[in-house]
Order: sequence, then structure tokens, then C-alpha cells
Amino acid sequence: MITPEARRIILDFPLEIVATIRPNRRPAASPKGTFLVLGDTTISYGDIRSPGTRRNLLKTPMAEVVFVDTFRRKGVRLSGNTEIVEGEFVRVNTLKTRWIDTWGGLAKRIRSLVLIHVDQASPLSTPPYDDAVTEDEMIEIYRGKYARMFPAP
Repeated sequence: MITPEARRIILDFPLEIVATIRPNRRPAASPKGTFLVLGDTTISYGDIRSPGTRRNLLKTPMAEVVFVDTFRRKGVRLSGNTEIVEGEFVRVNTLKTRWIDTWGGLAKRIRSLVLIHVDQASPLSTPPYDDAVTEDEMIEIYRGKYARMFPAP
């Protein structure tokens, strides 16, 4: 089940890493930046230029994705079986409308949609939470860190 907190993280931080299995059984990880939540148990991304990931999923249709809220230092790990949806079918056009609404012109470059039917979901958090650091404190720490890295012009 994709929780409301997981939905928030995916909406706010849609650029994450997808882990798949190569044909030689070695792990592969590839960034994807067009994730959307399609339902209580399905997430998806638009495949723009991912020939390796696509090849891996055609051979072994399973993936795991870790989404991270970089300010709160919390996240969610989602995994499940995958489905590649492509072509000019009604289902593709209906789904692709969601990407156009969210990603605009980038959606025109999507070659197929990769659906991940989530069967495992685990919340993640960083060790300072074990030491009673609050979420507000974490946000302030990382807001300051990123402001130093990228000062306003």
C-alpha cells in the first residue's frame, strides 16, 4: 500500500533511482525523473531513454525504487512486478495524459510507461531520528546546508 506520506514524497521528489536485475544477474541502478502515483498500489515513470533498464525489465520484470525527501531525510522503498505499456492504445493515451499534465513538453519524449505494481513498501528514515532529532530540526539543518551549497544570486 502506498501511504499518504509516500505519495507526498513521490510528488515532491520524483527523481529517484530504479534498481533492476541485469541478464547476467548483477544489479543495475538508473535514475528516473518522471514518477507518478497511479493508485494505492501502482507507481509509474515515463521511459524516455532507458534502453538498459527496459532490457532488464523485459528479462526480469521486477524493480525497486527508493524515494527520499532530502530535507526531512525520510523516504520510502517500493518494490514489485513491472509492466511496460506502449503503443497507441487507449490505455497508453489515457495514462500519458497524466504525464502531459505534470511534465508538459517532456511527456512528448516518453516512449513507453513503466508501471511498478507495488507489493512491498517500507518507510525509511535517517539515524538522527533515533536520537530524538525532530523533523523540523532536520529540515532546518538541510535547508541551511543546501543554501550554503547554492547561495541565492
